[in-house]
Amino acid sequence: MIRLRDANPEAVELGQCFNSEITAGDPCASIQSEIELEAGEEKEFVIFMFLVDKPSLHTNERLKKGSKSYLKAVETIGKLRDIEYVHKKFEELKKYWDNYLQTLQVQTPDEKLNLFINVWNRYQIAVTFDMSRNAGYYHGGLLFGTGIRDQMQDIFGELIANPEKVRDRIIEVCGYQFKDGSMLHNFFRISKSGEKTGHSDTPLWLPFGIITYLKETADFRLLDEKVEFYDGGSGTVLRHLIKAVDFSLSNLGKHGLLKFGRGDWNDTLDYVGLKGKGETVWGSEFLAYVLKEMVELFNYLGFKKLLRKYLDAYLKIANNINRFCWDGKWYIRGFKDDGKPFGSSRNKEGKIFANPQSWAVISGVADEERAKICLASVEKYLDTPKGPKILHPPFTKVDPSIGLATRCVPGKKENGAIFNHVASWVFLAELIAGDAERAYKIYHATLPLNNAIDADIYKMEPYVYSEYVTSPDHQTFGEASHSWLTGSSDWFFKSVVEYMIGVRPTYAGLLVDPCVPSVWKNFKITRLFRGVKYEIEFLNPDGVNKGVKEIWVNGRRHSDHILPLFKKGSVCDVKVIMGKI
Repeated sequence: MIRLRDANPEAVELGQCFNSEITAGDPCASIQSEIELEAGEEKEFVIFMFLVDKPSLHTNERLKKGSKSYLKAVETIGKLRDIEYVHKKFEELKKYWDNYLQTLQVQTPDEKLNLFINVWNRYQIAVTFDMSRNAGYYHGGLLFGTGIRDQMQDIFGELIANPEKVRDRIIEVCGYQFKDGSMLHNFFRISKSGEKTGHSDTPLWLPFGIITYLKETADFRLLDEKVEFYDGGSGTVLRHLIKAVDFSLSNLGKHGLLKFGRGDWNDTLDYVGLKGKGETVWGSEFLAYVLKEMVELFNYLGFKKLLRKYLDAYLKIANNINRFCWDGKWYIRGFKDDGKPFGSSRNKEGKIFANPQSWAVISGVADEERAKICLASVEKYLDTPKGPKILHPPFTKVDPSIGLATRCVPGKKENGAIFNHVASWVFLAELIAGDAERAYKIYHATLPLNNAIDADIYKMEPYVYSEYVTSPDHQTFGEASHSWLTGSSDWFFKSVVEYMIGVRPTYAGLLVDPCVPSVWKNFKITRLFRGVKYEIEFLNPDGVNKGVKEIWVNGRRHSDHILPLFKKGSVCDVKVIMGKI
């Protein structure tokens, strides 16, 4: 219901703004100017905003002449009175974004996908990278600090355009690691303080970020950089990497799985491991994923001893997940402190969670048969017209052995909502499993541009991903919430570029491995990689989902699916012919 004062704002009715201030509630900024135009006349003007010192709480003090803020304001106003100066700065701004966006562009038959991958995904990623979760309308880093998990996920899109900024970010995050490999869960940049919560996944996001950076840049000098530990002493980035993984391997429970701690990626499962015995299946799959990546890294670097160590650890974790956590049709979510499973067919509520299914595939823990079965279970139990839910059925009773998720309203947030971050991982898992048509369906079901068609229901921006969309388990089905406050934009971007269009970085170069809808007969990607501009055209005359028959590089037949490396500043022309092999 629209209140009368909202529908009829006084300033609009009276034609006069009040120069009022607001310190609580929902603010709305408005600017009023009087402009007279003769017939056919044009006038150009500038509207600008900047910060000044806040007036004293005890006096009516305003901006004082001679103060730094006053002088800065006078200087800025003076410059902005020159319209040519404004034009110059605006052109610089446009050039910055043009250069940023041109580092990766796609052309597919899907205009909506093009729009998001080429512009809006990148913009949301840039904002979340620079501002973490502080930029949105909802709670974020200003209140809870900057999250390690967020910092290391918000890098895919930024890495292509600004690898040096990502390098600096990784070194910064290393500084919040303790000597034993544990980490602060969040931190405040100015005070260098933070909170050590004991979330099981937190230490693993550092190696995740390091490995992602190395594959894109091949800047292995990073591993030799020395960074101080949060509790004193220092070690190379390589040492920080190893300590993070070793700490997690030392934190396994009764079933040989990662202990839950105060939560994993899902912060609302905060009572599962409160007594230190609960175990997380998703967290164990994430650990397995990182271990597999460590094996690949140390194989490339020739560190055979470390390779064998982490390969053995991966195989043990994978075996434990498959031995203890397979429920018959899907993987359970975890074991509670009392040893009982949840996210199981034996439970009345919260029988199936999406994350253990998607990451069983992403980590390689599930074999082909189980991957197919558990993803089919996601489709059967979790699918909605607007994407897969985080769990089903939602909790209707508070369960103190699980935590906050059971206190959320059914169908909202972590209690059965269509969680876009979760959906992005299901999308990726389907691509890895080779089901392009199913993945494409998920992509469009969750795309904000599609869901925002009915703006009165959706209620969020149509150009950025929100944290979640209310599921059919609630009467406000289709209503979005917590826009910007999500890593899903980065994950959807990564998954489309690296696994759908199928151009992803490896230590040796760009790997070509598309998985696309059969209706895509021709599509292109231009991508900057290690200083080289790769212009890649895909031809799919037979309408297949997967399979590469031929690759031509600069007019010559290329026998490998990994594209050759060239001198920085080069342009590489690639043609890929898809078809059944």
